[in-house]
Amino acid sequence: MKWVHTEADARAAHDLQDELDLLPSVASVLVKMGCATPEAAERFLFPKISHVTDPFLIPNLEAAAERIVRAINARERIAIVGDYDVDGVTAVTLLVSFLHRFGLDPHYFVPRRKEEGYGLSPAIAARALSRGIPSLFFALDCGTNAAEQIGDLRSRGIDVVVVDHHRSKTAAPPDAVLVNPNSAFSAAPDYSPMCTAGLVFKVLHGVLKIMRSRRDPRSFDIILREYLDLVALGTITDISPLVGENRTMVWFGLRQMKNTKRKGLRALIAASNIADTADILPVDVSHRIGPRINASGRLADAALPVEMFLCPDEARCAELARRLSDMNRDRQAIERGVFEEALAQLKPEAPRRRALLACGNWHPGVVGIVAGKLARHFARPCIVLGVEDGIAKGSGRSVPGVNLIDVLRPYGNELESWGGHPMAAGISVDVAKVSALREYFDAAVARAQSSAGTCGESARELDIAAWLEPGDLTAELFDQIAQLSPFGEGNPEPVFGIRGVVM
Repeated sequence: MKWVHTEADARAAHDLQDELDLLPSVASVLVKMGCATPEAAERFLFPKISHVTDPFLIPNLEAAAERIVRAINARERIAIVGDYDVDGVTAVTLLVSFLHRFGLDPHYFVPRRKEEGYGLSPAIAARALSRGIPSLFFALDCGTNAAEQIGDLRSRGIDVVVVDHHRSKTAAPPDAVLVNPNSAFSAAPDYSPMCTAGLVFKVLHGVLKIMRSRRDPRSFDIILREYLDLVALGTITDISPLVGENRTMVWFGLRQMKNTKRKGLRALIAASNIADTADILPVDVSHRIGPRINASGRLADAALPVEMFLCPDEARCAELARRLSDMNRDRQAIERGVFEEALAQLKPEAPRRRALLACGNWHPGVVGIVAGKLARHFARPCIVLGVEDGIAKGSGRSVPGVNLIDVLRPYGNELESWGGHPMAAGISVDVAKVSALREYFDAAVARAQSSAGTCGESARELDIAAWLEPGDLTAELFDQIAQLSPFGEGNPEPVFGIRGVVM
């Protein structure tokens, strides 16, 4: 592994030291993170709830909030569909629990992965409508690329609001309110790092802003900060960058999580073996709480954690949390087997390829995790597919410098379906086309790396934030490093090199 160290701008770092009384090493870290002025560094080090911005800066959000206010006032029938991952689950829970505060009882639905597929599929839309035709339909963490399904809903006279963060690859949803900073049709770059849970929080903020401006007494009893526990949960597990407003929401959300009023979340924290006196860290969310929620979507029904988060009964919450823990153990066992098989399949061809694709009769609920592990193991993009009924479904995971959306877009017509993010994508392809996809994927990644002047070697680099002497290791240093937290995507825990040490 290659150690890499880039010096920070000395003048900017010195200014931070003087203005904020920081140690040189911590000041250097902040400058290299982009907090090069005392104002920016102070905002980063000392988050305030006032740093949460005006929700109406996001395109179409005011229209979405106004439509919710109308639905509340008219007590309309509402249906909500969300994705089966943690972001989708928390987004659904946020909106449902918020509407409950106004006496509404919306029907919510989460796709059953094996039967209904991913996103706003025809199958999940049909199930949602089977409970009665709503006047308002929400698609959360999905819907941006579901023009056909949304067109069908609109033809029935149903208003549709999409809150999503996936990149658009088709025409805009027809005559729907689209809140998506990453869509070409409603772009808002400042908000592009937000996951759907964060965007739903912004929508709820917008609803309260409208209602309070009209002096609606129902809105003044709601404490918006109490919803940040689920926002932090969705943001961390969806690997959204912990910068800007995301950092603010997660900083407060982790503290809210520790003192959450949600009995279901308290039960899940206990089932995750996190002491009720301990601070909850991002690693607790990503490695303990999040996998238990995801396990239900991978192996069973992702509506279970929504039920748990909404449940007022402690005994029922504890039972559901135990079920999620049991599912997670089952998921881990299945995942280990798939990883070993995929690893054996890929090892012979890894030396000659820039990108790898493994395919087998594997459970579709674990292939995404396996793809991520293989991408880290081989330090190159990987796709893992599980075959069922002649269709290979799975996930791709990338490495720094390779945008999976850009790689897959030219090949999209050959796939049954695809979509996702630059670092993670979902894919379905006819099993007869898997070999062709393997060759295309390898060649396309090679072209992408060649044009960028990389060969994937960045995945093998270790960034040294600053060099220290043994005497620099003081309590003050560790206290100042702690102020840089929460650590995660976009804000990695700094790694310091120490000179003059014999090991």
